[in-house]
Amino acid sequence: MTENIDSHLWLEDVTGNAALDWVRARSETTRERWAASEDFAELESKILGILDTDARIAYPRRRGAHLYNFWRDATHVRGLWRRTTLESYRTDAPEWEVLIDLDALAEAEGENWVWSGGAVLRVIDDGAPIFPRALVSLSRGGADAVVVREFDMDAKTFLSPEAGGFSIPEAKSQVSWIDIDTIYVGSDFGPGSLTESGYPRQAKRWRRGQALTDAQLVYEGVAADVAVSVTFDNTPGFERHVVDRAVDFFTSRRFLLDAQDQPEELDVPGDAQVSLFREQLLVFTRSPWSVGGAEHPSGTLLSVGLDEYLGGARDLEVVFAPDAHRSLEDYSFTDNHLVLTVLDDVRTELLVAEPGSWATRPLAGLPDNSTISVIGTDADFSDEVFLNASGFLQPSTLLHGDTTASGVAPLKQAPAFFDADGLTVDQFFATSDDGTAVPYFVVHRSVPHGAATTPGPTLLYGYGGFENSMTPAYSGILGEAWLSRGGTYVLANIRGGGEYGPEWHTQAVKAGRHKVHEDFAAVARDLVDRGITTASQLGAQGGSNGGLLMGIMLTKYPELFGALVCQVPLLDMRRYHLLLAGASWVAEYGDPDDSAEWAFISEYSPYQNVQADGVYPPTLITTSTRDDRVHPGHARKMAALLEELGHPVTYYENIEGGHGGAADNAQQAFKSALAYQFLWGQLGG
Repeated sequence: MTENIDSHLWLEDVTGNAALDWVRARSETTRERWAASEDFAELESKILGILDTDARIAYPRRRGAHLYNFWRDATHVRGLWRRTTLESYRTDAPEWEVLIDLDALAEAEGENWVWSGGAVLRVIDDGAPIFPRALVSLSRGGADAVVVREFDMDAKTFLSPEAGGFSIPEAKSQVSWIDIDTIYVGSDFGPGSLTESGYPRQAKRWRRGQALTDAQLVYEGVAADVAVSVTFDNTPGFERHVVDRAVDFFTSRRFLLDAQDQPEELDVPGDAQVSLFREQLLVFTRSPWSVGGAEHPSGTLLSVGLDEYLGGARDLEVVFAPDAHRSLEDYSFTDNHLVLTVLDDVRTELLVAEPGSWATRPLAGLPDNSTISVIGTDADFSDEVFLNASGFLQPSTLLHGDTTASGVAPLKQAPAFFDADGLTVDQFFATSDDGTAVPYFVVHRSVPHGAATTPGPTLLYGYGGFENSMTPAYSGILGEAWLSRGGTYVLANIRGGGEYGPEWHTQAVKAGRHKVHEDFAAVARDLVDRGITTASQLGAQGGSNGGLLMGIMLTKYPELFGALVCQVPLLDMRRYHLLLAGASWVAEYGDPDDSAEWAFISEYSPYQNVQADGVYPPTLITTSTRDDRVHPGHARKMAALLEELGHPVTYYENIEGGHGGAADNAQQAFKSALAYQFLWGQLGG
């Protein structure tokens, strides 16, 4: 292991001339090598067509009488924020009212604006919700840092600061409406106002007409926190002000503010997910919790009356209890129900729970063998739900209906972007080093009964971190760029994710991180043992935390793979906590400055484990200059080190794009085509 390699430290200078010259030279070489052929141009064009087509589903979000949607296509590269009615949306050609044309705005202002969302104010008028204003977040080039500006929804114009509009300079800000003249804001207020992770440490109440510097401080955390925020819960009849102080990535302290801004802390486990809905307090445990004389395992959803709980009651009701196969992935409220998204061996179920009794029933109208996710609900005024259903081979269907007995029905259907005839999906289990059964899905050409499988180019995808579950879903890009060519696709449900509840994640943090790598390697070996592929035909891909996984596969398990694609990765784990948002992930990986924790981090940190005499598979490393979450220095330094030692590495850096790696559909198409073209070329396709 090479300790404290600093010869490439200059590449951490994100926009330095020398660093950008290095980036441009290698990116151009990559373009010439992999993106100059007619085959690449054809593939890129097909992918862009999938991203731009009007046949895609315009996923809506209900706000009062309107459905809102943000849309990009070939004509509107940066996108449109727009709205329509449900009646119009049901038609084949909805009449959209454009609120913001981001292309026109960017051109008029000379800015490379990328949409980051809009926080819309809701007020109640004669018992009905109306939405007069929005706090719109705009990113330069796709970065996490945003400019926040107030938007008049009726006049369809931004309110200038001179006219009294709220406007916040570029920062990783957090905002929440209180009323039409008041917001909560956390931002960069100057020295001492940000945490070591670069997020707001202070939350202030900002009244219209005040200078931002005069906003009233409401709550302040400490520098070592991840972030502090205050939000206003405007549920009619249950209005309250809630403080969330994230002390690390998985642990928070929550408070309710009284009329004098005095905080009353909720006495709940810091690592639990907490929700307030009307009179109910819901607690979703991430670790075992002993309360009220009962023992509840991790992954349990509990409910109790908030006022009773604040008064000392601890007799919580069980809403959902996990078992060895079933875990709670998510939950959402409607006016009268709670919708539970459950994974049963990584296959989705949707249940409707009745508050009070918490009796559950399946939601009616769901298709079989699909991954179902909740797109939106109308928690305060109806039982309406919007759902998305898809599978590896089933294009997305937008379902609409309600949580009553009538259930849901298809509302919109996406087209098929590739021919799925002859393809099939299987689920297998690999055995990891400690004996754990690790599930994975294989999408491949079916073979006649009794016939032998012919090994072929196979792409294995993994993430394994932060309790993110990897579930089956349709991807036209994957289908067109990989499956249609004859490739096999594999999705690994390794530990570190949340496929089997919180413990599937917590057992693999810090000193248990090796389980993530061992699980992924076990799947790779199992694919070869089953005859699905060979090591030379097996490629792997991952981004962000999954990019770290790819770096570990490169340096610890190189013999298992024929090629790797490592995107927007963490790789230098000796310095990750010092770069951008890295300090916020210490709860996941450990603290490199703690010698005991560096002892286990150093065993896998890819940048420190590159060997001069190692034999490594060809690797494509990509990142974005504008990624202000995972520092591009990780990717740059790793590529420079591999190149210096004569190992096969290809590098590409998009100047725009943020952590997603692309700022628009054209950049996304290029990035995707590059990865698939590289893998297909290296794996013998």
